[in-house]
Amino acid sequence: MDALSTLIEATKIESVVYNKLVNRAPWGIEAAEDNNSQYWRLISGSCVIGLPDGEIINMREGDLVFIPHGSAHWIADKATSIRVPAAEYTKARMAGIPIFWGDGEEAIIIGGHFHFGERNHLLLKDLPRIIRITEFATDHQLMLDQTAQLILAELSKEKPGSRIMLKALAEILFINIIRAYLEQAVHQTGFFSALNDAPISKALKLIQDAPGKEWTLKSIAENVGLSRSVFFNRFKKLVGATPSTYLTDWRITHAKEILLTSNNNINEIAEKVGYQSEAAFNRIFKSKTGYTPAAFRRNQSYR
Repeated sequence: MDALSTLIEATKIESVVYNKLVNRAPWGIEAAEDNNSQYWRLISGSCVIGLPDGEIINMREGDLVFIPHGSAHWIADKATSIRVPAAEYTKARMAGIPIFWGDGEEAIIIGGHFHFGERNHLLLKDLPRIIRITEFATDHQLMLDQTAQLILAELSKEKPGSRIMLKALAEILFINIIRAYLEQAVHQTGFFSALNDAPISKALKLIQDAPGKEWTLKSIAENVGLSRSVFFNRFKKLVGATPSTYLTDWRITHAKEILLTSNNNINEIAEKVGYQSEAAFNRIFKSKTGYTPAAFRRNQSYR
């Protein structure tokens, strides 16, 4: 499995698809800052999306905007329209009240969000605050377009299994957003540049596939065909962390998953993720998460 797939699989992304937005101008919705990564795709009509600093994106039909870090933003038919808070808009819709139904142009929009648990998650930390994906011409963008159309179809008519279908489609949409972003952006450093670098991507895959192995700088460098010094410097530049730091972080990520999905005792989990000493595992786990492994398991089980 490739490095990105392994990371996404371990992340356990929570996805939510909103009900289809159908508004007639004038209309406007204000979204507060939160911990979710939101996306909006304009199906028909026109709209603009703005950030508090004054940046405005004029959307065209088929455009998709992704806001990775949960930044406050607004979406409206035009910048001067009166806007209501998203919570107020949602409440009115649930009550069956057509809050925006004027005499102007109709806009149809689909949207939703992804939750990663950590604001500065590895998948997000190198992304800009807002991404616009347009001109659905390449293979990745075409797949993104097709996925968005399938989401629209599920939202337009509820069918058996729609909730599960929407969740799966949203996750596919996320992968295609990342693929399209990789294709249209130039990356000099950061996790996404690492994915496009064959030796470093291979190193990430080695660590993620076998976190319990006794990896050393020398053994990883030899596996990817680089000298230790070249590998170390290249890995640190692209990933933003040393190989040993990334290995430790991945071991803790893998340990969290085992803690929550198995009945293995702490010593067994320590060995699975590369620690021969339970005491060392407890110490490192607590330094990274603020909890001992046992306390982490107890706390998460009550959520």
